[in-house]
Amino acid sequence: MKRLRKDPLLMIGFVFLAILMIFAIFGPTFRHHYLDQIAKPHLPPSSQFWLGTDELGRDIVARLAFGARISLFIGLTVLAISVSIGVIVGVAGVYAPKWIRMPLMRLTDGMFAFPDILLAILIIGVLKPGIFPVIVALSVTGWPSIARLVSTQVASLKDREYVVASKAMGASTWYVVTRHVLPQLWGILMAVAMVDLAGTILAESTLSFLGIGVQAPNPSWGSMINNARAELSSHPMMIVWPCLLLSATIFALNFVGDGVRALLDPKSQKGH
Repeated sequence: MKRLRKDPLLMIGFVFLAILMIFAIFGPTFRHHYLDQIAKPHLPPSSQFWLGTDELGRDIVARLAFGARISLFIGLTVLAISVSIGVIVGVAGVYAPKWIRMPLMRLTDGMFAFPDILLAILIIGVLKPGIFPVIVALSVTGWPSIARLVSTQVASLKDREYVVASKAMGASTWYVVTRHVLPQLWGILMAVAMVDLAGTILAESTLSFLGIGVQAPNPSWGSMINNARAELSSHPMMIVWPCLLLSATIFALNFVGDGVRALLDPKSQKGH
């Protein structure tokens, strides 16, 4: 906690993400429902509509909040799937028999040959746009980097003294992996997960911006940015709010990721 207080960017990131979580849970229906057309289009900010209304007379704050809910839901779901698959493949790439290990690692290497966003667009084109296809597409593109990281870390831990001693005492591979290897990885995985979550949220917004992600009438930050482009000259503030919130979220997640990595770095801890 002392180290945590000494890192202002980490604290800012944590506080912002906590507020964003509350905003995403309660904001879409707090004052006005995010789908209701309750006023004239393009009303300026006021006490009733804090950020004004959009082109259809819907509350911008409520729609930004639902966009945050969508982004966090998709991001966390994709992260859970990617980490689960990545850990399984990464561990199997070190401990599995060669006839399993080699094809898995070659598949992982092959996945890096495809640009992530283009592969996601291809998958969504096959499955049709929507929240579920976005989750599938981003999960398919997200696990290889986790698998490569886990494989590298597990390979370096495999020959550590305590791992070798456990094997010499008759411990099974499952016991060694779950009790001695994986607990050493959660720290670095947590740090990397924050940065990957930022990339996933940005990718979801990109797909929605292109019109193949979250579909209307449900709002996404990306679709809100795309809709605001048509009226950029007459109502420029409409594009500012989703861009600002998306950028702040990406910055906050990167601050947290870098801060967690610094907290868990043994060399950094020795310096303090």
